[in-house]
Amino acid sequence: MTQEKTSFVYVTYIISTPEKVFEAITKPDLARRYWGHENVSDWRAGSKWEHVEADDERAVKIVGKVVETAPPSRLVITWADPSEAANPASYSRVAFDIEEYDNMVRLTVTHDELEAGSGMAKGISKGWPIVLSSLKSFLETGRPLDIFAKPKAA
Repeated sequence: MTQEKTSFVYVTYIISTPEKVFEAITKPDLARRYWGHENVSDWRAGSKWEHVEADDERAVKIVGKVVETAPPSRLVITWADPSEAANPASYSRVAFDIEEYDNMVRLTVTHDELEAGSGMAKGISKGWPIVLSSLKSFLETGRPLDIFAKPKAA
C-alpha cells in the first residue's frame, strides 16, 4: 500500500537580491546565523548535502542530494532523517524558487513528497515558517530571530 503524501508551500517577500538569498541558503557561515545549522555541499546536481548543527557536537540532522541547482534562482534538494537515509521512500523534496519582485525577492519554498501525518511532516509545518522568518529578518536587518537560543528539552 502506498503512503499518502503531503506538501507545504511557503512564500515570503524579502528586501534583498536573489544572489544574497541563494547565498544565505547555501553558504554554511550564513545559514548558521539565522538557522542554527549549516547547509554543507558543493551544490552541484547529484552531490550530497548535509544539514549540520552549528555547535560543538556538529550532529548531522538532515541528509539528501542536490537534484537541481540554478544559482541564484532555483535549488532543489532531497531531504531525509539520517536514520532513514538507506530507505529511498523516506526522502522528501525541497525546492527553493527565488525571483526578483519589484525591489524585493519572492522566495517560494515547496517541501513535497512528505508522508502525510509523519513526524517529519509535522516538524516541517512548524519549522519552515520560523526559519524563513529568521532568514527574512537576517537579510533585511542583519539580525536573525533568536529561535535557537532556547535550551533544548531534556
